[in-house]
Amino acid sequence: MKLIIAVIKPFKLEEVREALTGIGVQGLMVSEVKGYGRQSGHTEIYRGAEYVVNFVPKIKLEIVIADGAVAQVVETLAATAKTGKIGDGKIFVLDVLQAHRVRTGETGDDAL
Repeated sequence: MKLIIAVIKPFKLEEVREALTGIGVQGLMVSEVKGYGRQSGHTEIYRGAEYVVNFVPKIKLEIVIADGAVAQVVETLAATAKTGKIGDGKIFVLDVLQAHRVRTGETGDDAL
């Protein structure tokens, strides 16, 4: 099993969710986060005053899937979340040692 963590632009969330559902992803977790990368924030003007936004709002998706689906999920995420502009996000893939469904007691891939 793998844990895929994707950080994307907020306005891409619904499009990404629909694409993932279309390829069979049955569940995901969504968090509103703030951060920065190479973009290092930006400046904005509010009521005539300029100020620096150090942390940019993003959406973090967490998806646990079977090993065989990793490539398709990563490709779908990358293609759907891409705008071609700075700050499109990142995708990380990590190993998951164990999963346990609380309601039924299923473990491993069965718990997904």
